[in-house]
Amino acid sequence: QVQLVESGGGLVQAGGSLRLSCAASGGIFSNSVMGWFRQAPGKEREFVATVNWSNDDTYVAESVTGRFTISRDNAKNTVYLQLSSLKPEDTAVYYCAAAPKKLGLIVLRNLYDYWGQGTQVTVSS
Repeated sequence: QVQLVESGGGLVQAGGSLRLSCAASGGIFSNSVMGWFRQAPGKEREFVATVNWSNDDTYVAESVTGRFTISRDNAKNTVYLQLSSLKPEDTAVYYCAAAPKKLGLIVLRNLYDYWGQGTQVTVSS
């Protein structure tokens, strides 16, 4: 059974940092493109970042370029999202997602097959 479990969210002041983790189980991690998305209240879920299976290519949304970094550790079946220079508009529930047996980088949320339950990030001004 595939399971993605996010952790690391919390309340932080503007300008602060957090590191989100997403632990995967079920044997899919090493051959999956991984992504992070976020959803703020009243808004659609939006793409944040993606990393290919070999961790040598990444892409982040323009809104977080230079502030957020995605990486993965295939030995630990875990993908990370480092959040820095946080802004109140970064407040959202952050979700990780997995796309097994796909290549490259994936921005479109409907191409991901598995999702975690989400972790709340709240940035105070």
